Amino acid sequence: MADTGTLYLVYVETRESPHPDPPPNLVPLAPGLYLAESSQTRSQLYHALKRRLQPQRLLVAALADDPKFKGMQAGALAWLRARGR
Repeated sequence: MADTGTLYLVYVETRESPHPDPPPNLVPLAPGLYLAESSQTRSQLYHALKRRLQPQRLLVAALADDPKFKGMQAGALAWLRARGR
């Protein structure tokens, strides 16, 4: 998969559900914690998620490099590797 933008770490918690079903552009790592690759700016992604999910808590942070992790949801590491960076 070709590089399509910036890699972001996203945390979302809603009033209805502490761990909402993620939009299709978010890759689950753990309940409420996601990775996203987007050509949007951090602000654009933040506001799009804020409008769509109406969260109680929301964090969107750009990552300079692929994160290192252990014990996250199946498929997350494969998704990172398929990005081809």
